Amino acid sequence: MADILIGICGWTDPALLRSGWYPPGHRDPEKRLRHYATRFPLVEADSPYYALPTPRTTALWAERTPPGFRFDVKAFSLLTGHPTRPAALPADLRDRPRDEALRHEVWTRYAEALAPLRDAGRLGTLLFQYPPSLAPGPDSEAVVRAARDRARDWPFAVEFRNPAWWRSDRTTAFLRDLDATAVAVDTAQGLPGSLPADIAVTTPRLALVRFHGRSPHWGTGTKEDRFRHDYTAGELAGWLPRIRALTERAEQTHLLFNNCCADAAARAARTVRDLLTAERTR
Repeated sequence: MADILIGICGWTDPALLRSGWYPPGHRDPEKRLRHYATRFPLVEADSPYYALPTPRTTALWAERTPPGFRFDVKAFSLLTGHPTRPAALPADLRDRPRDEALRHEVWTRYAEALAPLRDAGRLGTLLFQYPPSLAPGPDSEAVVRAARDRARDWPFAVEFRNPAWWRSDRTTAFLRDLDATAVAVDTAQGLPGSLPADIAVTTPRLALVRFHGRSPHWGTGTKEDRFRHDYTAGELAGWLPRIRALTERAEQTHLLFNNCCADAAARAARTVRDLLTAERTR
């Protein structure tokens, strides 16, 4: 299954650690990541969203994973317009105005921190997840374009959380022009913030799907409320035609499961992997 990589969003989520998914004795970061990499070839690194990593940290990630393993890395919150606590910034930047100069400096440090992953061939893509408050329009396009310009030499994926972006074909053309991967998502449908599952492939090198679960509380409530869901085999089987279509249009397809609570994401990832394997061997 070389053209499809499957994994989950985060390998250190507290709920996953409490679930017993890791074998006894795998309490330290090195053993956990090494074990994870024996189960899946892809993971989303979400910790850089909350705080800038160090080059030493990402170098260790690369050292602890085998060739072919990939990290899709979330962009730091300030780079995507999310609220960012001063304590999340490096100490020397905390008193700076929240302006373009600060974003440029934060990007520079973020890129330096991720360089070891890219140099080791472990980087899948950067993931710029924009908040629902970013509605489509010229000003918002300028925000995304500025981020892409800063990251012009990097693989770049965009997830819009405002569904209005997908009510026009303009978004597809816009992301193609930026050479940015449009992130498809799976969420509950029929809610005010529901997002479409079927969107176009916008770069030939990568298609990316994030499975957020089908909680009726999507867009409201706590993180656990929004993402709590156990995918059934039937729900995931319904995605197989879409996944096949993605693989026909992109060199590689990444499937990431973000449905939290215990080991629900890991079980769903294993289920879709088994479904794809069974389909290929028919």
